Amino acid sequence: MRHVDFSPLYRSTVGFDRLFTMLDSLAQPDGGQTYPPYNIERTGEDAYRISMAVAGFGNDDIAIEAHRNVLTIKGEKTAEEKGEGELLYRGIAARSFERRFQLADHVEVTGANLENGLLHIDLKRNIPEEMKPRRIPIASVKGAKKIEAKAE
Repeated sequence: MRHVDFSPLYRSTVGFDRLFTMLDSLAQPDGGQTYPPYNIERTGEDAYRISMAVAGFGNDDIAIEAHRNVLTIKGEKTAEEKGEGELLYRGIAARSFERRFQLADHVEVTGANLENGLLHIDLKRNIPEEMKPRRIPIASVKGAKKIEAKAE
């Protein structure tokens, strides 16, 4: 992945230091953590979905927690399933995992479901009405009285 230098933007912005730090940290590999693989997609104007491949895990094996703008997904197999025969090769990883996602302000988890080995977590951004941009009308003053000073 390419490294992007944000230093020119530091000169022309105020208050975005946290954003640039987060973008810099995204470029850095977080300890080579690649399991389980995931996708992040936009499903609407203010809706997002995280899809994570968790083959072999069931509903009881996965815990999802959202706390202070951090979404944490933990997976741990509770018990090994015994089949009728002897396992010769394990290609489906069943190791424990923990993934953390930094959520933006006002992003909430609306639901999660597990189907066909994919865990789907739906997110929605709810911006409060007082924080949305609003248009300010400009009032024109018609027939305003002018005050003139008399020279003495």
